[in-house]
Amino acid sequence: MRTTISNSLFSLRSLRLCGGMLLLCSLAAAQQKAQPLPKDLPPYGAIQPFRQPAVQASRLSNGLTVWLVPEPGFPKVAFAVAVRGGLSADPADRPGLADLLANVLTQGTRTRSSRQIAEEMQGAGGDISASARADSIFVTAQVLASRTEPAMAVLSDVLQNATFPDDEFEIARSNAADNLRAQEADPSFVGTRALYKAMFGDHPYATISPTQASLAALTPADLRREYARRFRPDQALLVCVGDFDPARMSAAIESSLGKWAAPQTPALPALAATPTTTPHAMFTLARPNSVQTTLLVATLGPNRASPDYAASRVATAIFGGMFGSRLIRNVREDKGYSYSPFAFLQTRRLTGVLITQADVRNAVTGASLNEVNYELNRMATTEPTDDEITTAHRYLIGNRAISLQSRASVASQLAALWVDNLPPDELGRESERMEKVTVKDVAEVGRKYFAAQRATVVAVGEQQVIDSQLSLFGMERRPGFAPESGAAKPPQ
Repeated sequence: MRTTISNSLFSLRSLRLCGGMLLLCSLAAAQQKAQPLPKDLPPYGAIQPFRQPAVQASRLSNGLTVWLVPEPGFPKVAFAVAVRGGLSADPADRPGLADLLANVLTQGTRTRSSRQIAEEMQGAGGDISASARADSIFVTAQVLASRTEPAMAVLSDVLQNATFPDDEFEIARSNAADNLRAQEADPSFVGTRALYKAMFGDHPYATISPTQASLAALTPADLRREYARRFRPDQALLVCVGDFDPARMSAAIESSLGKWAAPQTPALPALAATPTTTPHAMFTLARPNSVQTTLLVATLGPNRASPDYAASRVATAIFGGMFGSRLIRNVREDKGYSYSPFAFLQTRRLTGVLITQADVRNAVTGASLNEVNYELNRMATTEPTDDEITTAHRYLIGNRAISLQSRASVASQLAALWVDNLPPDELGRESERMEKVTVKDVAEVGRKYFAAQRATVVAVGEQQVIDSQLSLFGMERRPGFAPESGAAKPPQ
């Protein structure tokens, strides 16, 4: 009893250092023997993949692509507009411009103030927002089906006549600067920013956010110029999903957006090819007095259009993308090094990045990286079990079907397919392809993408801990990206 109490007190002291009671639960679970499931459990039901909606595709005379998905019943309509040219289209001396452009986009037009836009959309039973991504800017809205046409008038006005008022710009810039300061207190954000700079160097995909310097330098004129350059119908898609009559919706779109004229200037130039390899090096960022190390280990992966995409999604789930993954079982359940190690495949139009992340206690920083490398190499050198494949199928396909129950999610996913130069029926085919992924398919993409020797590593934490424990891995050491200096440490 005395030993148990002593161990509990030790665990509680560790909790204060590691940031919460969740780690205690993890350590306790790791110490328990896995109990076999009862033998009389019923079998799994059949996998129910997402059913591809019927998409009516058309193109206006001005070049605007339109995808309509009529779904009668629930009386709401979701809109998603995708415009080519996101963070990767920002000028080199204005990183993150697209973020601020999206934030101010809905804050005023030639005939409507920000308040009028908000009130009219609220009157339509919904709202409107915009966000910047790597390859695009999205404008989304959800409204009552009975108020579709008034909402379309506001959406059309924002797409064609945004003015970026000076006062709204200053508010948005101040908010963006405050938000960036808050993000920079998060080692995960700092590490991810350094990771993309390390992997992509001078390529536009290296930019994932603004910097304080770029925010200070931006002006409303910069946003107006980029808006005029990027917001053009021949480089845009409108998706409508919900309870509407297709003929009436088509007429409303033609009336409100048919006269949207493309500028005479050329469209955005194509992005340069992305790197085919990234440095097998360790980039470190000091975080004085940190009680944890944030580890990010990343390799290049496939984009969404690649034949390897479905198998890579299944492989990533098995490796670290779901709760029963190898990474969870090893680093969390068996070793108790971290509560939430995870991995995911983040795609851009031209490439993908397979990222593994774990926030680990200082004392096990080196041991944790060793286990991550072990699991990466196990994916690269061994085949998964049939049970792992089945579990990954159910997890990925089931979660996808659930997430696409929302009309707004369907609209956004369709828009994302268009940005990636994929057809709308790919929305259903992705689930079909993942269900057909075999043991051999996963083994093949494991060999192609997962080997630890391909990885770039970023470590954020106490410098002495990083130096003493990670130097043993023999990787080339480089300093991480320091945004305040305006200079990066790109791959050589």
